[in-house]
Amino acid sequence: MLRHLDVAHDRFGLSAPFRIARGVKTAADVVTVTVRQGATIGRGEAVPYARYGETIEDTLAAIRAIAPRIGEGASRRDLAGLLPAGAARNAVDCALWDLEARQAGTSVARLLDIAGPVALPSAITIGLDTPDAMGRAAAKVAKVPLIKVKVDGADPAAQIAAVRAAAPGPRLIVDPNESWTIGSLHALRERLVEWRVDLLEQPLPAGADGDLATFDSPVPIAADESLHTAAGLDALAGRYDVVNIKLDKTGGLTEALVLATRAREKGFGLMVGCMVCSSLGIAPAMLLGTQAAFVDLDGPLWLSEDRPGGVTDHDGMLSPPAPGFWGSAG
Repeated sequence: MLRHLDVAHDRFGLSAPFRIARGVKTAADVVTVTVRQGATIGRGEAVPYARYGETIEDTLAAIRAIAPRIGEGASRRDLAGLLPAGAARNAVDCALWDLEARQAGTSVARLLDIAGPVALPSAITIGLDTPDAMGRAAAKVAKVPLIKVKVDGADPAAQIAAVRAAAPGPRLIVDPNESWTIGSLHALRERLVEWRVDLLEQPLPAGADGDLATFDSPVPIAADESLHTAAGLDALAGRYDVVNIKLDKTGGLTEALVLATRAREKGFGLMVGCMVCSSLGIAPAMLLGTQAAFVDLDGPLWLSEDRPGGVTDHDGMLSPPAPGFWGSAG
């Protein structure tokens, strides 16, 4: 039976501006793929990212170009030959996983023979702002298990100090989004210990991270922009301790699972992250959450309105979507 693929651009307004060192957004622009076979529908979502040269228009066009192949029966295993790693492949890959599970009357977790998604301590992100504003935001979530603070290169010491003073208890991820220099790292080295930073995420630009090979970091450093797929792991040796797996970088859950396995084999710790997206983009990533030391899947919590039945948060514990939302027959 032939399949039919539809793809659309959806926009979700944010409840507050989301600021990082690279810019600010007030809405989440996502690409939604629906693959229908008979009466069964599978869905997937992705977020094209300008940092990687992706646009909504190019992503829609790339998916439409392979729609006939999907209709003829191309599988998830064929996708690597049809699309490069990135947002377009992610949306199609996750839609095919969803379709496969529903057709089999089971769940993606059971197809993979892994534990189903459970409530996870997921980072609550403090967006970039003035130190005072960041401190006030941190005080509101001071009881959660994990906070992630977005900083830039202007005054990161004041930003981190304000968050840590307002929220002394949670584990802390600091994410400069490539905005620091090796000089910044040396200057802040001892302060990172003082602030009890648990993870420093992608402090240097991806093209400059060779400097990390000679930097003796007192805290683990995670690769985000410096790593997309398993093929890039060897280049991280001696530079990073942890890898941040995002389905929009890997090109879907299929490659993300490969990356997770190979990263562990090579001695890297795991982090699972996301873009600002709806729960449809988070549901597949939650399957990796139990393998990760750090989970950062709070993208939907920034939306003023999520897709019905999506994830829920209670004091920093992220619960999976309602049964049947994605990846299961219900």
